[in-house]
Amino acid sequence: MQEPLRVGIAGLGTVGASVVRMLRTNSASIALKAGRPVEVVAVSARDRARDRGFRLEGIEWFDDPVALAHSNAIDLFVELIGGEDGVARASVRAALGSGRSVVTANKALLAAHGLELAGLAERGGGTLSFEAAVAGGIPVVKTLREALAGNRIDRVYGILNGTCNYILTRMEAEGLTFGACLKAAQELGYAEADPTFDVEGWDTAHKLAILTSVAFGTEIDRESIFVEGIASIEPEDIAAADELGYRIKLLGIAQRTETGIEQRVHPAMVPKDSDIARIAGVTNAVAVEGDFVGCVVLSGPGAGGHATASAVVGDILDVARGLRVAPLGRPIAALEPYVRAQMRTHEGGYYLRLRVPDRPGAFAAIAQRMADHNISLDSIVQRNRPPSSAPRHLCDQAQPVTIITHETTERAIRSALGQIEADGVVVGRAQLIRIENL
Repeated sequence: MQEPLRVGIAGLGTVGASVVRMLRTNSASIALKAGRPVEVVAVSARDRARDRGFRLEGIEWFDDPVALAHSNAIDLFVELIGGEDGVARASVRAALGSGRSVVTANKALLAAHGLELAGLAERGGGTLSFEAAVAGGIPVVKTLREALAGNRIDRVYGILNGTCNYILTRMEAEGLTFGACLKAAQELGYAEADPTFDVEGWDTAHKLAILTSVAFGTEIDRESIFVEGIASIEPEDIAAADELGYRIKLLGIAQRTETGIEQRVHPAMVPKDSDIARIAGVTNAVAVEGDFVGCVVLSGPGAGGHATASAVVGDILDVARGLRVAPLGRPIAALEPYVRAQMRTHEGGYYLRLRVPDRPGAFAAIAQRMADHNISLDSIVQRNRPPSSAPRHLCDQAQPVTIITHETTERAIRSALGQIEADGVVVGRAQLIRIENL
C-alpha cells in the first residue's frame, strides 16, 4: 500500500469535526477504497481547548491557517473556515501556490475567486475540489463534471437552500406566515440569527454561479444573477398556488438561450406532480438536463455536519487516489466568457396578486394595460379578503385580486405592471411570482 495521504484541516467547526471523525471511524475502509491510508496530521482553529468529540494527540496544531497551508508536513489542505476573503482565501492561495491540492466547502470563496483559484491549481500542479460547496451531500459537481461530461447541458435548476425550503414547506403545511416560520427555523438551527443571506437568495446565487460554470463551461459570474428572495411570500400566495395545482419553491435556474446563459434565483410556482415540488423541509434537489441523458434529478441533505463532511471526504479520497480533473470541468483557457442572457427575455406564465380599489373601471383598466402589452389572461379572481400584510386602513379601500397570465415575456409583464401602478389603479406594489412548468 502507498504512503499515507497527510491531511491538514483548517476550521474545526461542525463540518471540520465531522470530517475528522469520519476519517477516523471509517479509516480501514477508506484506506482500502483509496489504495492508501488517509491521516489527519495537522489542524488549525481558533480555540484549541474546545471539546470537538475527538482527541488532538498526535495532530500538529497551527494557530495560523496560512502557516498550515505552507507546511511540508501535509500533502492536502482542507479549508473549512468560510468567507470569501481574509484568511480563507489567503490560506487556499498559499496551499495551491505551494503545489498542494485543496478541498473546500466554501461557496462564497469560489463564487468570488473560483477562476483565480482554479488557475493557481492548474499552474501549481495541485487539484481544487469543492463538492461540498454546492448542495451539501448531493454529488452534483461530480455528476456534472464527470458522469455527464459527454452531454451538452441545456439547463440546471433546483432547490439549493434548505432554510428557504423549510420555511415554504411549513407555510404551506400549517398556514403560517413567513415571519413565524423563519423564527421556527432559527430556533431549530436551520437559519442564522441574521438570515438575510439565505432568505434573500444570495446563498442560492453563490451556489448557482458555481454550477453554471461547471455545467456550461463558462467563467464564473455571480454578479449577473437575477436574485429575489422569499420574504415577500404571503400565506395568500401559498393558498393560491395550492388551488392552482402548484407549490412555491425558491429555485436557482441556469439555462442556455439564444442570447447567452440565463441565471436567476427567485420564488416560483412549480406543478405539484413535479420532482422538485415534492422536495420538502431542509432537503435540497438539483435537476440537470442533458442532450443525451435527458433529465437527471439528485436530492438529499443540503447542509449539516455529516452531509457536508461526506462530500468533503469524497473529495479527499479522490486526491488520495490521484484523480485529476480540471476544477471547473475544463482548462481555464478553454472556459468561455460568460455572456449574460437578459432576465427580461424570460418567457413563461405569471401569477400576480394586486390590491385593487373597489371602484368602477379598475378591473377594466388593468385588463387594458395587459392587452396593450399582448398579455393574455388565463384567469382573474377577486379574493374575499386582503392579504395579511396590508395595513388596516387599506383593507376597506382595496380588494385582493389574483391574475394568472398565459405565457408572456418578463419585459412585457414588467412594463404592464409599471404602467398599472403609475395609473393608480392598484394600492401598493404587486406581488409577482413566475410559473415554471418544469
